[in-house]
Amino acid sequence: MNEQPEDLITLRARIDGIDDAILKLLSERAGIAQQVGRAKKGEIIYRPEREAQIVQRLRAANPGPLSGDTIERLIREIMSACRALEQTTRVAYLGPAGTFTQQAVHKQFGHEVDALAEASIDACFHAVETGRADFAVVPVENSTEGAISRTLDLIVSSPLKICGEVMLPIHQMLMRAESAANPAGLDGIQRVYGHAQSLAQCQQWLTRHLPKAERISVVSNSDGARRAAAEPDAATLGSEAAAEIYGLAVVAARVEDEASNTTRFLVLGVTDAAPSGRDKTSLVVGVRNQPGAVVKLLQPLAEAGISMSKLESRPARSSNWEYLFFIVCESHRQDPQLATVLAEIEARAAFLKILGSYPAALS
Repeated sequence: MNEQPEDLITLRARIDGIDDAILKLLSERAGIAQQVGRAKKGEIIYRPEREAQIVQRLRAANPGPLSGDTIERLIREIMSACRALEQTTRVAYLGPAGTFTQQAVHKQFGHEVDALAEASIDACFHAVETGRADFAVVPVENSTEGAISRTLDLIVSSPLKICGEVMLPIHQMLMRAESAANPAGLDGIQRVYGHAQSLAQCQQWLTRHLPKAERISVVSNSDGARRAAAEPDAATLGSEAAAEIYGLAVVAARVEDEASNTTRFLVLGVTDAAPSGRDKTSLVVGVRNQPGAVVKLLQPLAEAGISMSKLESRPARSSNWEYLFFIVCESHRQDPQLATVLAEIEARAAFLKILGSYPAALS
């Protein structure tokens, strides 16, 4: 048997010592979290602004070599485990299991939550509105394909508030069932299943590599995976997690047309978040049918020097040929400057609803 070099033995001993210290500190943190839970006396444990402040501070203080994203992922899992000792957090998401929305849930809340798979975006809203879930995570826009109209329509009438956002890089996988008689590859694929958004995000790749395959839109990529698992001549788009869940082989990875393809998700709750120091505020406004009405509406933001990161129009359901404008701006609604601007906008608008203030996603 070969003896290990003394320096390797020493390094491993140091790692063991550090691991012991980490375990002791994690146990201490968990104990304090339990004390916090008892002090809150039944209040909702999840505080998005507090968790965002912790993530911001640790990312800023990170000396490396671990990346900021890795540090965030680790600390969110620690907070998730500690939070679960205090109270089970129930989060509704657009299911079934294996969807990108489920990935967004785990990115924001960690894995120690009760994740409730819902059949539709409507059901996600309803789960929180009726108290069956504490929060919901729903997609709102994709960098390639634009807004998710159903989410925008529902949030106008819903009493729920935006209390967080998640930015998730979307990497589409092409997957199919594999067997000895049907090795994984592109040969023999007659149909490609996928959510409409996924098919749109991969249309150029599909045209180049599978020009004759029929593209079939399904309610979710997980539903497509379920179908592809039973059909030897079919494939589906979706996440790597879906391939594992449904026992499919990945034929081609990252088949999205845009390498930077990202989906933004909203976290919805009964209330929005308190200021974290790096926030956004979302609102929806209706304008009067007058010349220059939109320019006049947005003028207070420009004059105050408040950055507007999003402006999206949707037809107003109350009247033909009238529109609502969804706005995302920097800062928290409690910030005095933004509060003044919002009051000016309300005076000029036919309709205004503040959808919520929440910590801005860091990645």
